[in-house]
Order: sequence, then C-alpha cells, then structure tokens
Amino acid sequence: MPTFRLPDAPVCLVALSGGADSRLLLELSVRALLEREPREAVGKRIIAAHLHHGIRGEEADRDEAFCRRLCEKLGVPLLVEHADIPALAAESGESLETVARRTRYDFFRRSMQAHGIPILLTAHHADDNLETVLDRLLRGSGTKGMGGIPPARVIGLSHDGSDLTVIRPLLEWTRRDILEACQEMELDYVTDSTNLETAYTRNRLRHTVIPALEAAAGESVPQRA
Repeated sequence: MPTFRLPDAPVCLVALSGGADSRLLLELSVRALLEREPREAVGKRIIAAHLHHGIRGEEADRDEAFCRRLCEKLGVPLLVEHADIPALAAESGESLETVARRTRYDFFRRSMQAHGIPILLTAHHADDNLETVLDRLLRGSGTKGMGGIPPARVIGLSHDGSDLTVIRPLLEWTRRDILEACQEMELDYVTDSTNLETAYTRNRLRHTVIPALEAAAGESVPQRA
C-alpha cells in the first residue's frame, strides 16, 4: 500500500465529497495528525469542505448529510456551500464538468482566504491522473498538459499575499488501493451514481478506453513502478 504524509501546516482544508477517495483522505489526515498531536488538535488543524453541486437531487442531499455526520464523528469542522451548477453551465454554455470544477475551486479558495488556511488537500489519485492525460491527449494538449495532475500547485493568494497551495497526497494511490484501504479500515462512503454515466468524457474514458488499455497491457493500468 502506498504511504501517506500529512503536510506540516498549521491547518489544512480537506476537500470532501463523501466518496471513497475523499473519505480515505480525511481519515488518513486525522490519523496522521493524531500520531503527533492530541485529540483536541483535530478540530483546529483539519477542516473539511463540501460543495453541494445541485446536480443529483436527493442523492446530493444524501452526500451532504453523510459528510456532516462523518465530520461530527471525527471532530472535524465542515464548511458547506450550495451551487446550482446546471444553471451556471446553461448560462455560460460550458460543460457541467468544467463549471463544477471552477465553482468547486472558487469555493475552496474563498474558504482558505476566509479562515487563514494555506493548504488544500484533494483526493486525486493515479487513475484520475491517467484519465486526465488521456483526456488532454484527445484534445490535442501540448507537453505541459501531458504532464498530468501536479502533486502540488498554487491556486491563489491569501489576504496577506502568501500562497494558497493545493496538495494531492493520494496521487500515487490507484483506485484499487483506495477501495482496498477503505475495506481494511472499515470506512463507509457514498457512491455517485453519475460515475456510471458515459455521457461524461471522463466516464467514457474510465469505462471504455482504460479497460481496453488494461486488456492490451495485460496488467492493471495505471501501474506503479
């Protein structure tokens, strides 16, 4: 199983959707902090953030409720914001994926600025990275885009001008690693039903292109060195 390291920061914001990847990220963050800090430090050093996209109706309400219960159980403060992504996408003419991503990061950035949080942790993993590279390849990306998801990057500035940085501690983990870890640690999580819909580019890559690559390679893709 890959290793996990919690950044040494005064406080981290954890992006929490409620799915297996972000559920594991939050759990690992709390456990790593407790290895060096007392229990009462959890609520001061780790904060979670959940964006309700307004896309999946009652299922999205379920996700928010799950995140609220989970954070209450772990003693982690939770920031929640609601957005109407379908309406924003219709207004801009962009895809739901594009608008959702921009709205999500805008929420995270504003939350970091408002609460003095320098580090954002997201649960992007090796499979996400592969899907990103393939998507950019299909769109004719240059060499920079083909580099995939960076382990860390600056996403804005705080009110005092210091960097706001996103870090992806699970980038070396595969989806299989994450699901196996959740099973071993007996972590419950929610499942997004739209992950099965091939109308989205990433889902088409995940359910059609990548399985074909796996069959051609004869082993799981992505593969760890």
